[in-house]
Amino acid sequence: MGKRYYCDYCDRSFQDNMHNRKKHLNGVQHHRAKKAWFDNFRDSAAILNDEQEKKPCRKFLQKGICDFGSNCRFSHMTEEELFNLKRQVEDERQHREDSEDRIMPGRSIEEWLSRREKKRAALGSKGDLKIEEDSEESQAENGILQQLLSIPDLPPSLQPPPPGGWKVNMNTEWG
Repeated sequence: MGKRYYCDYCDRSFQDNMHNRKKHLNGVQHHRAKKAWFDNFRDSAAILNDEQEKKPCRKFLQKGICDFGSNCRFSHMTEEELFNLKRQVEDERQHREDSEDRIMPGRSIEEWLSRREKKRAALGSKGDLKIEEDSEESQAENGILQQLLSIPDLPPSLQPPPPGGWKVNMNTEWG
């Protein structure tokens, strides 16, 4: 048995040769599955915009089901769903505006990084082993940019150290 091609969008596999792959990739079912996959990642504002431009689907409103499903060119959203989507878009916009207000004006990430690098270089040339940023008073002076802290779900490697620094376990053996 030869190699098989697995399509993640369609969740199916078939014998891999040029003819079969081309036929599958150009097929209607593959295009629908691919569109459905990427629609999962669209933001609320884009969805709302598209749904407001569409006319309501009469068949969906009358029977509660449409033969075309998600590929219908008419809207399947009720007025209540549209209202909830509008509210969600407004909440997201308000949240973005609130987070922008908390950012310190006049200070960009690039400026902060360049100042930080200059201080590290100056401390390194003096032969100082203790980095100034480790002290609590310099953290208050330099401050971590609010732009960095406003990002939700930052990975631990990018989060600022806790007050007092990281705890080191001396019992761990390396090697």
